[in-house]
Amino acid sequence: MKHISSIAGGVALGSAGVLMMSVLSGCEAPQEQQQQQNRFIVIEQQANGKYIVVEEMPTEGPSRAIIREKDANGNTVERFMSEAEMKALAEQEYQKVQDGTSETIQSGDSSGGMGLAGTILAVAAGSLLGNMIGNALMNNKNFSKNAANSNKSAYSRSAASRSSTKKSSTRKSFFGGSSSRSSSSSRGFGS
Repeated sequence: MKHISSIAGGVALGSAGVLMMSVLSGCEAPQEQQQQQNRFIVIEQQANGKYIVVEEMPTEGPSRAIIREKDANGNTVERFMSEAEMKALAEQEYQKVQDGTSETIQSGDSSGGMGLAGTILAVAAGSLLGNMIGNALMNNKNFSKNAANSNKSAYSRSAASRSSTKKSSTRKSFFGGSSSRSSSSSRGFGS
C-alpha cells in the first residue's frame, strides 16, 4: 500500500511540474506574438525633417501607417501608407543595414528621429520582414537604441514597461508564511 501511495504522489508531482511548465511557456507566447503582430502606426515628421512614431497599436488586419508631414505652406498633411509600401521601404532600409549604411545602426543621437524608411523598419521589422530579421536587428545595440528613440508612442512605452517591471516581492501565503517571488503584477489565490 505504501508503494502505491508513493507512486500516486510521484504522478501528482510530475503532473504539477508539467502543468507549471505549460503555464510558464504560455507566458512567453504573448511576447513573441507581439513582435510578429501587424501594426497600425502614425508617423509624424519633425521640424528637423526626421520622423518619429507618435501612435502605435496592434491590428488584426494588415500593417498600415498614416504619415503626417508638413507641406510647402507649413500645413500638416496626412497620407495613408499600405503594408506593401511599408514593406518596400523596410526592405530598402534593410539592404542599407546589410551594407552598413543605414542610419538605424549608426551610433550617435537619434532622439530627433530617423528617416521614414528607418523609422518603419525600427517599428515593424518583425511584422513586415519576418521575426528572424526583426530579432537579428534588435540584437544590434545601436539599432535597438535608435528604434527605442524613434518610437514615442504610448503603446511602445507601455510594452517596454510591462517587460521590464518584473520585480521581486515578499507576500504572505494563504497558510501564514511569507514567500519571496518574482511577479509581474499578477495575483494568485490568497494574495
